[in-house]
Amino acid sequence: MNYSQAGEYLSSFIDYEKIPGGSYASPDYSLKHVEELLHRMGDPHLAARTIHIAGTKGKGSIAAMIAQVLTISGYKTGLYTSPHLHSLRERIRVDGHLISEGEFAALTAKAKPYFEAINAIAANQSSECNEEQAEQACQQLTFFEALTALAFAYFKNKGTDFQVLEVGLGGRFDATNVANPEVCIITPISLDHTDILGNSLREIAFEKAGIIKPGSLVVLSPQPEEVNSAINDVCHKQGAKLVRVGRDVTWHGISSDLHHQSLVIDGRMGNHHLTIPLLGDYQLENAAVAVAALETLASLGYGISTEDIARGFAQVKWPGRFQILHYQPVVLVDGAHNVASIKRLIENIKAYFSYGQIFLIIGSSCDKDIPGMVKELASLSPRVMVTHSSHPRAASPSTVATAFLNWNIKAKVTNTVAQALSQSLSLASATDLICVTGSLFIVAEALDYFSEG
Repeated sequence: MNYSQAGEYLSSFIDYEKIPGGSYASPDYSLKHVEELLHRMGDPHLAARTIHIAGTKGKGSIAAMIAQVLTISGYKTGLYTSPHLHSLRERIRVDGHLISEGEFAALTAKAKPYFEAINAIAANQSSECNEEQAEQACQQLTFFEALTALAFAYFKNKGTDFQVLEVGLGGRFDATNVANPEVCIITPISLDHTDILGNSLREIAFEKAGIIKPGSLVVLSPQPEEVNSAINDVCHKQGAKLVRVGRDVTWHGISSDLHHQSLVIDGRMGNHHLTIPLLGDYQLENAAVAVAALETLASLGYGISTEDIARGFAQVKWPGRFQILHYQPVVLVDGAHNVASIKRLIENIKAYFSYGQIFLIIGSSCDKDIPGMVKELASLSPRVMVTHSSHPRAASPSTVATAFLNWNIKAKVTNTVAQALSQSLSLASATDLICVTGSLFIVAEALDYFSEG
């Protein structure tokens, strides 16, 4: 099996990332089949110490910060994130290095018999599953569950000390939730995936808080009071210790330009003077959350110094989030894909840039709150080009364009992100701003445009 064949094989599994509104959370859903799969594979998910991250926004940035610091501190560190921008290999890294094509193919070939054994049990559920099997494995594996098992196996093979895991969706029923975390992190929660996770912040918070295990150490980002209450209830029930960022750990920005920003974090174990090459005020908050988690690990006896934290943060990379790809005119990309993250994007555009006109290139997934996002973006009075990514969940450009018409903004429809960028660059002056947003899949294609240009 080569890398291409491995990708094709994994694509044969049901993939909820590509199904609009697809839900794994049926009333009888559990992770028993994932646990059984991993047990047959030698329990690789238990081989490394785990930092587990759930939430709506900021998960990837925080995961990247923590993983970079752990690597700097001398720990071999696995990082598992989703989605990817270009290659599936981006989701599985050790010490910043992507899994190789050869390793990915070899892992998939080795795991294939285990995958097929679990799926065979599920396929025979109605006639051949005995009571014990029904409790263990009578559900078909999904694409994400299979990929998560491969990540655990890879981290075990590499002898990682830590694995930093970003939840794919929700938390309670996410495939990553079979691990036993040293620290759980809940990032800012807002309304997203409401068709799956719930229609209120409290319902969504309950799903995210499903990663909290009995006796857990939990780091919580600043949240709306409805979320704070829900997380506090879960922590009380689980006997978990809670560190609240914004109260127990605070931060303030010092300076910023179009390349870096500096801040001071007042942690529970001292002050941290940091410079990060990530822009946007929300990255300051993310940095404070990451520091709170790293200090929690240090309090458990792990060798993580203030100097390690500063060096790690200075080197962190996480593309596609408030990232400048071009100057004169500035081309800014940001993967904001719900109302809350669009609001933060607008706030940061106003804080960072002075410009003549703003050109907005936008595409969205069809299961997002497009009218809500458009309502916020209309406040910028932009010249709009609507497009779509090649992703199966991409919304029709005409749907997004119609939403702008409701705000008396006539959007131009383009067939590709590349076409939208080419036209915007030809129209914009050196003092204008071009912003590409609405989806990480749109952002990925903008990154491709500039890497190939």
